Amino acid sequence: MRVNLHAVVPCSRANGPGARFVVWFQGCSLGCAGCFNPETHQAAPRLVLAVEELVDRLKEASAMVEGLTVTGGEPFQQPRALLALLTGVRERTTLSTLVFSGYRLDEIRRRPLGDETLCHVDVLVDGRYEAARHHGLGLRGSSNQRVHLLTTRYGLYDIEDVPPGEVLIDPQGRVTVTGVAPLRFHAVT
Repeated sequence: MRVNLHAVVPCSRANGPGARFVVWFQGCSLGCAGCFNPETHQAAPRLVLAVEELVDRLKEASAMVEGLTVTGGEPFQQPRALLALLTGVRERTTLSTLVFSGYRLDEIRRRPLGDETLCHVDVLVDGRYEAARHHGLGLRGSSNQRVHLLTTRYGLYDIEDVPPGEVLIDPQGRVTVTGVAPLRFHAVT
């Protein structure tokens, strides 16, 4: 089983409670106006990995992070890969799982493998981003989005305590700006 990803960040604090391993799925047909990640919309192959390889990386990182965050793009548009990833994480680690989706919970339940996938999710943040309702707090980019605590692993206070954005610089000097309300930079000339 292979998964088409946009990016991987091995440690983030702005994508869920505690330190988290974050994967951005590539491909989203929802087209929310004002989406922070429009470069994730094209479904063309970008960073294609074997799910097993990704789970191996998560297992290695599990001493440094408390969970996996899956975002995108739209993870539920790669249903088999998402289910394989979350199942592998549950079977081989003790990491928590958080998934962002533009689909509402009721829509996910009607999608292929939706209910089965949700069985492996601790926290789901659902709903399409609405720029007019920009919120940027408690892991919700817009105020219409909802946080679903699908297990007892976290409480709402854990979600509300997550910083809205962060700037990460990797060892090669690449900069990643991430979160639900990350900083916006302007070039100075």
